[in-house]
Amino acid sequence: MRYLIDTNIFMFHTLAHDKLGDDVLDILKDYGNIIHISSESVKELIHVFQNGRIKTRRWKRPEDILHCIKEELGFTINYVKEEHLFTLSRLEPVAGHNDPTDRLIIAQAVTERMPLISSDRKFEAYRKQHLEFIFNRI
Repeated sequence: MRYLIDTNIFMFHTLAHDKLGDDVLDILKDYGNIIHISSESVKELIHVFQNGRIKTRRWKRPEDILHCIKEELGFTINYVKEEHLFTLSRLEPVAGHNDPTDRLIIAQAVTERMPLISSDRKFEAYRKQHLEFIFNRI
């Protein structure tokens, strides 16, 4: 099965396994699953790394993040396409949730009909807009 992971799930998977619930760990460890990460998440990861907000010895350079995603973990980068932007344009606003990166990731999951895994409870509100959401319970 295909899954799209939010940025926080990637961070927990690579740097803090104890912040992942057993159900999410099972999904990530199952070699039968194809794990996708949005190019928006990759952009966000590079940005926070370059600004010194990710502190780890695991990555010395921003490109190490890309190597981790593609080579170490074998995740697929899901690049933003026109159809994702069309879905984004149709997503109704959700009170208290204004993060444009999150909304684009949600639009990708809805468009691609992939369950989205995140620790962000605000994503629950998008179920009414056809988001299949898996909440990371720890």
